[in-house]
Amino acid sequence: MKFLLTFLLAIVCLSVEEVVVHYLGLPLVRIDVTVAIVVFLALRANLLEGVISSFTVGYLLDLMSSRPVGLYTFLAVLTFLLARFADAILEVRSRASFVLFAMAADLGHGLVARLLEFVASKHSGEGSTSWMGLPLEAVLTGGAAVLLYPLLKRVTPGSDHAEPGLLR
Repeated sequence: MKFLLTFLLAIVCLSVEEVVVHYLGLPLVRIDVTVAIVVFLALRANLLEGVISSFTVGYLLDLMSSRPVGLYTFLAVLTFLLARFADAILEVRSRASFVLFAMAADLGHGLVARLLEFVASKHSGEGSTSWMGLPLEAVLTGGAAVLLYPLLKRVTPGSDHAEPGLLR
């Protein structure tokens, strides 16, 4: 049930993101609602459920973006695993810490995405990666994370990791 709700939430959030970005006229900047969803899954879902949901969310983003196929699917799973590892070290339980964690994850996600696009476009002759929009993307993702946090808590009520953290 959580997987279906996460899938539906990702579709709605991606649709709203497209409309908002188009309405605001920000063609080179994204509001990474998918990163906020994947980070929340890393904090709350068990490993298998989270990896499958992250893969699905990344695949949806691949379908809705004009980026290389498989890029966001790979990055969603990588972001999930790295955020899960970071959660083992950090304590991320409040809305403010979730927002900061999502913004940091978005910066990492955006850096790796642009680096992979740069490497791929270097060989094909296209050099259209924008590095200047990363800080604005992180801030917009933080704003989306503030709004999504209560909704995501309702989708996965009271479900924390089954495994305890390493340094808590």
